[in-house]
Amino acid sequence: MGEVYEKVKGFKKKYPGTVTWWRLKKHSQVVEKHLNPGEKILYAFAGQKNDNPFDFFSTCVVVLSNKRILIGKKRVLFGYTLTTITPDLFNDMEVYMGIIWGKITIDTVKEEVIITNLSKKSLPEIETSISEFMMEEKKKYGKEEVKETYYKQYNDVN
Repeated sequence: MGEVYEKVKGFKKKYPGTVTWWRLKKHSQVVEKHLNPGEKILYAFAGQKNDNPFDFFSTCVVVLSNKRILIGKKRVLFGYTLTTITPDLFNDMEVYMGIIWGKITIDTVKEEVIITNLSKKSLPEIETSISEFMMEEKKKYGKEEVKETYYKQYNDVN
């Protein structure tokens, strides 16, 4: 079994209140198929990729790698969907805790990704993992852009 699936199983064991019993191994394989060389898995969890707390059939696997966030979902009959969020497209994140479950909304430049039916106890861990990674990576993106702009301006002048 793959590393993604093992991390998701660990998450499910730690937070059994999360509603994700549907095809976790297949969803994990989708993400593993799209990991780039040198990409390491930092954190993984499962949830429902939708905005309806009563829809229990939209299970997905969310993986935080050292380069991006990947959200994989294997379709029932054929095909799959994969969503990736790179640090330069990440805007912010909202955490919502309801009566029974929680929800994470990741706002990007292009869309909002909503992961629902998460155990309320898992929310601080998920938020910390994603926000710490994104803050560190955004610092790197900013430095690279400043260097590129500086070198471009310097070369244009000379």
